[in-house]
This record gives sequence, C-alpha cells and structure tokens, in this order.
Amino acid sequence: MINLCFHGVGAPARPLETDEAGYWIEEGLFAEVLDEVRDRRDVSISFDDGNASDVEIALPALRRRGLRATFFALAGRLDEPGSLGREDLRLLRREGMAVGSHGMDHVPWRGLGPERQEREWVTARTVIEEAARHPVVEAALPLGRYDRRTLAGLRRLGYARVHSSDRRPALPGSWLVPRYSVTASDDLASVRAQILTGPAPRRRALLELKGFAKRVR
Repeated sequence: MINLCFHGVGAPARPLETDEAGYWIEEGLFAEVLDEVRDRRDVSISFDDGNASDVEIALPALRRRGLRATFFALAGRLDEPGSLGREDLRLLRREGMAVGSHGMDHVPWRGLGPERQEREWVTARTVIEEAARHPVVEAALPLGRYDRRTLAGLRRLGYARVHSSDRRPALPGSWLVPRYSVTASDDLASVRAQILTGPAPRRRALLELKGFAKRVR
C-alpha cells in the first residue's frame, strides 16, 4: 500500500508554525495527484493538522472523484479560524470520510510525561469523538516522531491503527502505517517517481531497517 498524506491545500487561513509552510501545496498539484491515483486500489489518502482546507478544498475534490480519506484533526484547534470546526467533523462523517486524532496541541508524542500523554492521547480523542459523534480508532503521530514507549502506550489505549510519516510502502493491515507526505517541493513528476513507483528493493530494505530502529529505541 502507498499511503499519501496531505496537510494544507491552497492558501493558509491561519498563522503557520515553524517549517509548516513546506507542507502546504497548491490546489492544482492536489488535483493532479488525485487524478493520478483515483483508480489505484493500492493507494490510500489522509490529511493531518485539521486545516479548514480539508473541507473547503479537499472534500469537494474527493467527492468529485469518488475517493475516500481519513482526516486527523487537532482537538486544540477545533473551531479556531483557519482550522476545522466541530460541524466540519460531522460533515466529513456524513460524506463517508473517516476522522482520527492528531492529538491536542501538535506536539511530538515521543517522550511525553503522564499528564501530557493523557492530554494528547485520551482527552484529545474524547474531544474529537464528541465533536464527530463517532468513535475515534486511529491516530496520526504529530511530526512523525515515536519510539517503542509511544507505540506501546497507544496500543494499550486501543488505537486500531497509528499512522507515521515514514516514507515507505506499507503492508496491508499494518498497525503502524507509514505514509508519504506530499510537500510544497513536489510536482506530479516527483510524486510519480519518488512515491507512487515505490523504492527500489535495496532502498526499501534500508527504510524498513530505519523504521525498525525507531520502533525499538
């Protein structure tokens, strides 16, 4: 499986965090990528950060192509300008999309103490569930950072799948799901060559080894 991750599409409607601008892409590229993958059964789509562009731009584009996606919302940004609101989460559910948790404050989950774990992993999920009026069973790791303690904690809390930012293909049914982020430095040619084609066997082996090291550290 090739798991594509988008963040913002079009022009941001809120102040961006450091280095966040590199994860916003033009609407034209977004449309080109969707057209490229619309008939591929081995590609899934998700969105991180809970930006308003998820419903303003991405949702209509997905509907026109008959595509489905998972939207990982930030509980701490709900109803803030430029971000998804509670009604947006319910709209996504009504349109057949899945809603997951990206935590509360967009901070790395690796190395959190007990109180912050409760806030990011439990309280945030509850807030998103209440807003979406539907159980949240998936999470996306903010900034892609994790270690074995992070993963063990999320397993104990019953998350059915956890999504990373590791740039490699995934086995169907994986609990830890690697994804490829499409960024501002991409164009359709780079998405085709570097993402949709998949890595060469040697490169894939190196990526698998890197992922294993992160899981056990």
